[in-house]
Amino acid sequence: QVQLVESGGGLVQAGESLRLSCAASGSILSINAMGWYRQAPGKQRELVATITSGGSTRYADSVKGRFTVSRDNVKNMVYLQMNSLKPEDTAVYYCNVDRVRTPLGNQFNYWGQGTQVTVSS
Repeated sequence: QVQLVESGGGLVQAGESLRLSCAASGSILSINAMGWYRQAPGKQRELVATITSGGSTRYADSVKGRFTVSRDNVKNMVYLQMNSLKPEDTAVYYCNVDRVRTPLGNQFNYWGQGTQVTVSS
């Protein structure tokens, strides 16, 4: 079993920054892609940013140039540096891993419990 725990959310004003962290724990040999999704009230969950084990990244158009995703493969952690935050970034942010190699084989699609990010205007 794999557990994901996010931290770093909070309330900030527009233009400020936040850094989210997500720690993956369990019987983990390796993780393929790690990433961040978000869900605003009344909206569907959407991709924010992902990063592969090799460091390739993908971003939603709405956050390009403002957010940076990174990871530590030794610590099994993924980070999201969010700069120049806007009120429309307000959402619950979820950590995700798509494929985890464990001693029992590959396991797929784990989610964290979510962390609230609120940006006031």
